[in-house]
Order: sequence, then C-alpha cells, then structure tokens
Amino acid sequence: MGYGRGFIDPWASLTQSVLSESLEKEAAVIVAYHPTIFKGLQSFTLANPLQASLLKCAAEGISVYSPHSALDSVWGGINDWLAEGLMEKREDGEVKDLVGEKLHPTTGGEIASEALTTLAFSSLSFDFFVVSDGLALVLLTDDMALRTSVQVGYPAETESRSSPIRTIAICAGSGGSMLVGKQADVYLTGEMSHHEVLAAVAAGKHVILCGHDNTERGYLPILARKLLAELQGSQATDRGATDVEVAVSQADRHPLQFM
Repeated sequence: MGYGRGFIDPWASLTQSVLSESLEKEAAVIVAYHPTIFKGLQSFTLANPLQASLLKCAAEGISVYSPHSALDSVWGGINDWLAEGLMEKREDGEVKDLVGEKLHPTTGGEIASEALTTLAFSSLSFDFFVVSDGLALVLLTDDMALRTSVQVGYPAETESRSSPIRTIAICAGSGGSMLVGKQADVYLTGEMSHHEVLAAVAAGKHVILCGHDNTERGYLPILARKLLAELQGSQATDRGATDVEVAVSQADRHPLQFM
C-alpha cells in the first residue's frame, strides 16, 4: 500500500482553519488527537460546521484518525511525557501502576516494576509518580510551568508551598473523574470542574491544572517523529510506497484567548 502526505491536527476538533491548511498541503490523512464527533449521529449535515468539515474530508478523499485517550495511555504516550517532565531533574522518582500494567512495547510481555506503568479505565488512563525523598510543591509547579501554564489548588491545612510531595497522579486532558478519590498527594491534569477541585482540596489533595490542551499539544511534535519513523519503516518493505511527510498543523489554535 502506498502512502501520501500525512498531516497532524492536535486540537479538540477538526477546525475549518486546520482543514483549509490540510487541503493546501494536499494531505492524505489527518491525525486529530481529539475526535471531531463524541456522540453517535444518525446523519451528517452541512449545517453543522464540524460535520461539514468531515463531509469535506470525505469529498476530498482525506482520512481522519483520532487516537485520543489511547495516546494518553500508550507506552511513551502523553501521560508518560508529562511524567518525564517531573523525572528529568530527579534520580529518585519513578512511575508506578495503580491497577494494571502496560505491556512491553515490543514483546507484549509484562515490563519491569521500575518502568512506566499506567491505569486504564473506560478508555482513559493516568500515571502514578512517586518521589521517595519528597518534593517541594513549588519545585513541582516550577517544573510543570516550563511545559505549560498552571493553576494550583492548596488544601486548607497546607501552610507552605514547601510541603513535601511524594505521590502525584497524572492524567492528560480532563482528569477529574479519573483522579478524584485516588490516593495521591497531588492531582496533576489539564482541567477539573469547580466542584471536583473543591472536593479534592477538601480531601487534602493539592491540585495542579495545566489547561486541557496544554497537557496535550506539546506532545504533537513527538508524535509526528514517531509516526514518520513508523511510516518510513513500512516504506522500506513496500516497493509501491510513495514518499510520506508528517507535518504538525500551524493553523491549530486554542479556541479561547486570554484578555
């Protein structure tokens, strides 16, 4: 099978600006992290802008693939990328599983206990980061601020941002329903509802919110490199394959602007 040009859109939906960009680049495939459609539909209509974008893709012969939460939980995926941001400056940190274990990316066998593991539930997942000697919350927020902008919620009994942190539950995107009730010093995710934050803080948890797409968009250049390597590997064994290119969208934007 031959490959054409690949094009990556990292935001929540296939926006009209991203579609226009992909048409200009003559993309054969759009890998949109978030699905354009979240609920089942009985019909498509041009009256709905998002549906119209998909119909336009169909008319132009462009395939659309949305990895979404599978990309969060996969080995080397978004949650691991966020955890690596915490591990870069520390030698005593590791990511542990809470329930299930990832399989080895090559053999499919169980991985060693010190390797990255994850909990998968209802197509969502999060990583559990453990620091044996403790980590000051201010250092944790500083590390994450290098990758994203952050909002922090403190428990009422916390007297200082130097409070030692040993366990951090990480979930890219919207992790409120996944994290609430889990035993960790810190919940680190993109967004939680107001009431989820109140409940977590009341339960003595620190909450770090980095912005929904801020926890995801920064991973897209990594995904682009991984896709390119895989496709080039396939080309090496496929005589009919054409040259493939993978490009991260330049038209992709956060739907909200801070004033």
